[in-house]
Amino acid sequence: MRSLNRNIAFLASFVFFFSTLAVFAQDSTKNSLNIALSFYNENNKIPYLGVKVKSKIDGKFRQIGSIPLALYLDTDSTTNLIGKVVTDENGQAAASIPPTLKSQWGHFTKHDFIAVFDGDKKYEATKATVSITRAKISIDTSSDKKVVATVYELQDTNWVPVKGVDVGMAIRRMDAYLNINETATFSTDSTGQASADFKRDNIPGDLKGDIILVAKVDDNDKYGNLTAEKIVPWGSKFVAENSFNKRTLFATRDKAPIWLLILAYSIAFSVWGTLVILIVNLIKIRKLGIQAGSSH
Repeated sequence: MRSLNRNIAFLASFVFFFSTLAVFAQDSTKNSLNIALSFYNENNKIPYLGVKVKSKIDGKFRQIGSIPLALYLDTDSTTNLIGKVVTDENGQAAASIPPTLKSQWGHFTKHDFIAVFDGDKKYEATKATVSITRAKISIDTSSDKKVVATVYELQDTNWVPVKGVDVGMAIRRMDAYLNINETATFSTDSTGQASADFKRDNIPGDLKGDIILVAKVDDNDKYGNLTAEKIVPWGSKFVAENSFNKRTLFATRDKAPIWLLILAYSIAFSVWGTLVILIVNLIKIRKLGIQAGSSH
């Protein structure tokens, strides 16, 4: 009997040890991060780097916030540090190339951007790199409302037109873009130019009728993201309408629309009229009942 109890105790200890070991091994497993780098150059001004971080959790990719990253230009050395960022709740962060790296940036036609994550208790250490060739885009217009965008690539010390680059031409509308015609993108020719006709007549502009045209290259494998803007007077002038003293739905009660007053009063009269008729009929029925009772 003692031998049986010893065997049971040994077996229980064996199972407990390996189950604890399995749980510890499972807890010690770290998820891997996916870091995506994107280069942006808006209006050929100060370029900046965008970062998106996600991880596969329970079979689905999710944006990961609060991830500290070190961003570098060309080499991950202290002297080439662009900056240190932390991703937001959407797993995104951004950093501009600082003035201290202006010489480094302007000296070469091609650059590597590097993002480094040192790892923590939940995620493994990760490094990501994206390579870009310096380029720029310009936008011009003609009197017949034709929009021309030109893409250039830096070769040695010269800006050379680039053929075969897809360029989008649009109108900036708040935080979105509206294509200038039914075609979304246009490819540059041997002169680096892509042209399109403006077909958004009578589109609302500002007080002067100005709108903002945008030529953009999105997520190009070689050049990243490039944009150029130009203000043109091709929109219809915005005329503010003051309806303070007019009958509108958003006016005060004494300036409500006539049709709304008629509708409201009609509903009120219908409801109260129905109630009055019911009460009168009930009184008549009661009187008839009393008369019938007295006649008997």
